Parts: sequence; structure tokens; C-alpha cells
Amino acid sequence: MNEIVCVENIWKSFGKETVLKDVCLRIHAGEICGIVGRNGSGKTVLMKCVLGFLKPEKGSVTVFGKRIGTDCDFAPNTGMMIETPGFIDTESGGSNLRYLLRVRKNQPHIPIETLMKMVGLDAGSRKSVGKYSLGMRQRLGIAQAIMEKPKLLILDEPMNGLDNHGVEEIRSLLLALRREGTGILLASHNPLDIASLCDNVYEMDAGLCKLCR
Repeated sequence: MNEIVCVENIWKSFGKETVLKDVCLRIHAGEICGIVGRNGSGKTVLMKCVLGFLKPEKGSVTVFGKRIGTDCDFAPNTGMMIETPGFIDTESGGSNLRYLLRVRKNQPHIPIETLMKMVGLDAGSRKSVGKYSLGMRQRLGIAQAIMEKPKLLILDEPMNGLDNHGVEEIRSLLLALRREGTGILLASHNPLDIASLCDNVYEMDAGLCKLCR
């Protein structure tokens, strides 16, 4: 499989606290890579370094052959959902997605109706996002992450707020994307997500990262 992400010996600190310590990680096309660990272990910081939102003091991050911070500022061809997705609460889900497409200058994308159906939302609904449940917001967050057909997905706790049926739907979606060759970096506290989805699993503890499966 083609390697699409290469994290080499990165260190990241905030003041006197070292959050990432000599971290290495690889992701290949058509592979779901899981990250497990307690809150505060460095999972989200690592994801933000891969995306280019944070710059490590040492080491390097390369995505699709581009070194982040040197060849490009942010990870190319990458969709993401990190922490709580931000939307315009007074607008519907479909309107939010259309607004994002305009901001992104109408890049090639999955049709909005198809996209919302993929994540289990009603494209015809005029319900404002402010009235969405947590699970519906999660579904919309996943929709915005995949709408431009990225070849790398970075998802931080994507199953939060979903009921059992919703979890199964999103797991099926992620497996379908993997079959299409998408590489996925996934953080989850649910052992069943990790067991059923992930090809490789990294465990983070106090900023250290090791391949455990």
C-alpha cells in the first residue's frame, strides 16, 4: 500500500509541558489507523500536527509527499473533524454545507443530497442546526469532512452522541471509504470502534506513542 502520512520523531510542547515526545506514525492508502489513550495523552495534538494546525518543535510530518510547514502549510487532500464541529446554528444542515462549499470556492464535491443521505440526514429538512441533537451534529460534521472526496480523513471521536444504529451506519461508511482507498486516522474511546475498524492501532500515553497492533 502507498504511504500517505509519515510522522517522523515529532516533539511538541506548550510552555514547560511536553505533549508529544518523539512520536512516529504511518498511514497508508486504504487503511484505518486508530489512536487510543486517555484524555490528555496527546491524541488531538498529534492530529493537529498532521493537519498543519500546530507546528512541532522537532521532527517532520509529510502528507502525500508534501512536508507540512515547508512544502505546504496544511495537509493536502485531507478532510477532518476535530473536536466539536462549528456550524451556523440558524441555518439548516444543507445550507451549512452549501456555505462551506462557497467558502472553499466550489471544489469538486459529492452532491449535497447524496452526501446527507450517506451520513443519515434528511437533505430536504429545514430544521436549523441549532435544534440538532449531538448525534445529528456529529453526522453533519462527518458530512463536511468527506464532501470533497479527500483521500485522507482525520476524525477525532466521530461516534460521540450517536445511538447504536448511528454508530453502525458511520462504521459502515468508514469501511466503504477504506475500500475506496481512503486513509483514515481515527481516535476513539470505544474499544469496539477500534476492534471493528482499525488495521493498525497506536497507543498514546503521556505524549509517547507506540504501535500496539
